[in-house]
Amino acid sequence: MVVNTCGFIGDAKEESVNTILEQIHKKEQGTVDRVYVTGCLSERYKPDLEKEIPQVDQYFGTTDLPQLLKVLGADYKHELLGERLTTTPKNYAYLKIAEGCDRPCSFCAIPLMRGKHKSKSIEDITHEASLLAKDGVKELILIAQDLTYYGLDLYNERKLADLLRALVKVEGIEWIRLHYAFPTGFPMEVLKVMREESKICNYIDIPLQHISDPILKSMRRGTTKTKTTKLLQAFRAAVPEMAIRTSLIVGYPGETEEDFNTLKQWVQEMRFERLGCFTYSHEENTHAFGLEDDVPEEVKQERANEIMAIQTEISRELNQQWIGKTLRCMIDRKEGNYFIGRTERDSPDVDNEVLISAEDHYLKMGDFAQITITSATEFDLFGVPN
Repeated sequence: MVVNTCGFIGDAKEESVNTILEQIHKKEQGTVDRVYVTGCLSERYKPDLEKEIPQVDQYFGTTDLPQLLKVLGADYKHELLGERLTTTPKNYAYLKIAEGCDRPCSFCAIPLMRGKHKSKSIEDITHEASLLAKDGVKELILIAQDLTYYGLDLYNERKLADLLRALVKVEGIEWIRLHYAFPTGFPMEVLKVMREESKICNYIDIPLQHISDPILKSMRRGTTKTKTTKLLQAFRAAVPEMAIRTSLIVGYPGETEEDFNTLKQWVQEMRFERLGCFTYSHEENTHAFGLEDDVPEEVKQERANEIMAIQTEISRELNQQWIGKTLRCMIDRKEGNYFIGRTERDSPDVDNEVLISAEDHYLKMGDFAQITITSATEFDLFGVPN
């Protein structure tokens, strides 16, 4: 059993440790022969893990894949680059375009675990995309710790727009979605490509974390409320149909009621199509770890709940505008009495879904369908095939 772990925030670390312990229990019962642990938790806490959970046969860091494969007796060949078994439904796949991060954000441990930003070449990415398309993938979800930085290390300039122009030429790919852009230095040419190329989803995931200037400064985000607001206004002016997803952190050290109220008011004003909110996690060896984690856990949770209550109402109101309209949806799965689909404005697992009665209609999973929306709730649309 190989456990691939996360070491980003407290909840993820807890889940990783619990999963390791579950596999150790199976090993003790004789249903698992050996247990190996890899990934970010192992990279960050290897000495501690070896001491606390010695029953694991071997720990591997984030760059130790060749050693892990050697231990497993796998015949690894470099020419197999890009060949993958996806664990997502066959119609979509995540495509990592870079690894690591050069940003100095005070709360983030990713650079400790993943190292400096390292872009994959446009040729390697398009090759992997072609292989995925041949395997039936229709939607590529581009991911990196920082999409905005893509290409600077390889080409001495930001190349996300050029990458997108190359990927739209891959036969079989119909949707390309952007995840995890950084606001500072965003290459605005990407908006032009999004507007001109129908394959690029009118969607962007851009984690903004906070908006109060004192908190942004302490977080070392390199931006201000004014700059961030202007960037989002530029997004919407360039691509009016764009769905913007962001994530926020509440309870950061020193976050006052005034800071929180500034954030709350801004969320109400910006009316994000998609938004998630997290409570601050005090992580060792980050810059913010030297600050006092002075916002009580219950206050953090109350603030997160308040933000999500505001967003729920915004989402409910925005969803009403789709009633009576026909939307192109990708059908991901069947669940209970419904087929579950998504529009181009929705990423899997985190965003809204479109529900179509499986008792009254038949749809093929993995295909696109034209769905007329009949009703809407806070986070779901209901519709019938056109």
